[in-house]
Amino acid sequence: MIKFAVIGHPLTQSLSAVMHNAMLEELNIDGSYELLDTEQEDLVDRIKQLKSQGYTGFNVTIPLKVPVTLFLDEFDKLADMAGCANTVKIMSDKSLYGFNTDIYGFQKAIPEDFQMELSEAKVSVLGTGGASRAAAIALCQIGVKAIDFYARNIINAQNMVNFLRDSFPDVKFNLKQMQSLRDLSDCKMLVNSTPVGMRGKAMGITPVEEEVIKTLPQGAAVYDIVYNPLKTELLKIANKNGYKTITGLDMFVHQGAKAFEIWTGKKANPDVMKMAVLEELAE
Repeated sequence: MIKFAVIGHPLTQSLSAVMHNAMLEELNIDGSYELLDTEQEDLVDRIKQLKSQGYTGFNVTIPLKVPVTLFLDEFDKLADMAGCANTVKIMSDKSLYGFNTDIYGFQKAIPEDFQMELSEAKVSVLGTGGASRAAAIALCQIGVKAIDFYARNIINAQNMVNFLRDSFPDVKFNLKQMQSLRDLSDCKMLVNSTPVGMRGKAMGITPVEEEVIKTLPQGAAVYDIVYNPLKTELLKIANKNGYKTITGLDMFVHQGAKAFEIWTGKKANPDVMKMAVLEELAE
């Protein structure tokens, strides 16, 4: 029997187990996927447990995507570039190989025709944690010309922005205080990469007020990486004002499918995983 898990805190909103267990069942694989609530100070002990108790791999979520990199023996190119990992494979010699499947998931969730519209455009990203790094790299790969990051703590975010400037010299990166967000009229898309609006973490609250959202130009999109609930307050406001909306569900499913393939070597079916999550969200 193979074992997988997700580590992070809080995990009350996580549907990773629902999604991965559905895929294990679909492929008749004898395995399980668990939620292991882990705070930052417990990360060392949790990793020891995962290694010693025969786990094959694990996902990493808030707030551990950056701290977990300290324990990785190897990285794939994207995890190295982002400085954070959301998927870890425990190798046969117990070494840890880190991957960033969030980058793939983030990009895959954006309709291809809209990806073309984003080429040479400016995007604003709320937050500067692990998810925002994945979003930024995906956006750079799409070909945006500028990204404005809005952070609560600019000093903490400076290293990340400097690193992105080195990696993507053709893209203009701006770091701004969250409180200064007033005007999005030059942006093609607004991305929420913070947990604000998530079930169990400020659900029903929007990270940006409606009057600010309404400054987006016609034809712009709002992308919320939160997937539980499916329609966050931010997306409800965007929808009401006629903007394209992208939920966090497709990003979640595609990053999960990629992680499943890394661990098992078997092709995952994103539709099966998505249906399992939707059924759970509908209850």
